[in-house]
Amino acid sequence: MGECPDCNFSRESGTGPFATGRELVEFVYQAHDGAIRDKPIAGGGLATTCQGCGAPFVMETHVCRCPECGGYHAVAPVHASVEHIQYAGPDFDPEH
Repeated sequence: MGECPDCNFSRESGTGPFATGRELVEFVYQAHDGAIRDKPIAGGGLATTCQGCGAPFVMETHVCRCPECGGYHAVAPVHASVEHIQYAGPDFDPEH
């Protein structure tokens, strides 16, 4: 895991898939012209709990909305595991 010339990030910078919070959600949502956001997570997804409202759900794709509150969560493909899921906050609108 070093650098991705297509995404213009590096591990050391804490950007791209190494970002946190809303910045990571925005990155995954937009990465590779949106191709990553709907890509299925290997193994059938990640069972998690919404970081906004606490509802349990399964993230089946790399960007997913909580079925209860609609809050956006994302996980980068380079480390798709529950502990790396990030939350964009209740007011996140990916189209703006």
